[in-house]
Amino acid sequence: MTDALILAVYTVAACALLARPLSAARWAERAPRLAIAMWLSACASVVGSALLAVLTATVPADAVGHGLARLFELCTMMLAEGPGASAWAALGACAVTLARLAASLATVLVRARRERGRHAAMLALLGRPDRALGAIVVDYAEPLVYCLPGRAAKTVITTAALRSLSASQVAAVLAHERAHVRGRHHLVLAAGEAFARAFPFVPLFDVARREVARLIELRADDVAARRHPRVQIAAALVGLATGRVPAFVMGAGGQSALTRVRRMLRPAAPLARGERLAGLATVALLLGGPAVVAAAPAMSAFVAHHCHALTLL
Repeated sequence: MTDALILAVYTVAACALLARPLSAARWAERAPRLAIAMWLSACASVVGSALLAVLTATVPADAVGHGLARLFELCTMMLAEGPGASAWAALGACAVTLARLAASLATVLVRARRERGRHAAMLALLGRPDRALGAIVVDYAEPLVYCLPGRAAKTVITTAALRSLSASQVAAVLAHERAHVRGRHHLVLAAGEAFARAFPFVPLFDVARREVARLIELRADDVAARRHPRVQIAAALVGLATGRVPAFVMGAGGQSALTRVRRMLRPAAPLARGERLAGLATVALLLGGPAVVAAAPAMSAFVAHHCHALTLL
């Protein structure tokens, strides 16, 4: 029962307190991909610890400690007599939690795909492919550059953006959008959105959704900066700062453009090897920690039982 209490306390504490230190982490802008992994791992850790807390509160640890025979005996009893009320409640709570999360993710993906399909149909009528740019050009008075992710991914640029940006700036911002497509960033955004939609009362998930969306833009900037001068990316972001793209696409401009400009012009040093390993260890701890806590009593019982059996030989 102690492990269930530990997991329950961790779940509550993480929901209420974990968002603050993660949001305050200054290293996140130096390693946005690692920061994204940490945010999503934190969300998964909370859900996993909640499920394991419920399960460990109802499954006795000595089921494993006394070996497979004891485990099979318990399974046989459950099949013959049916689970007790507490077991049914635990299984029901876990099933509802997983179903809610899965339904939320499916809703986000299906809705975004439907809206992208409608927009793609509109682009087929109003846009014209430009092979030199590798993008679809749309006559529009507002400077916009964005991508429609998915299997039939498309990169879109408006005539106003072509007029206001230089050729090198256009190339840089298109590289930013292609980084979104290659990185399948729409799926990462969907994961963050799914947690927030499924459990809107959890502060961690809402903050994670916003932070993941911000960090994905930083990641795309960094990928584009591998082949294009950072000053050109910054200039393009300034030119696109006032543009507003549809919610279901990913655009190079937007409200965070000006802060990204400062980041492009004043790049920070990448994380040292030790810092990156510490970040990866934190991700592993978030993902595996609840499972280790849940399994520890059973493993201790297993070792104690067999050590005692060896002493009797």
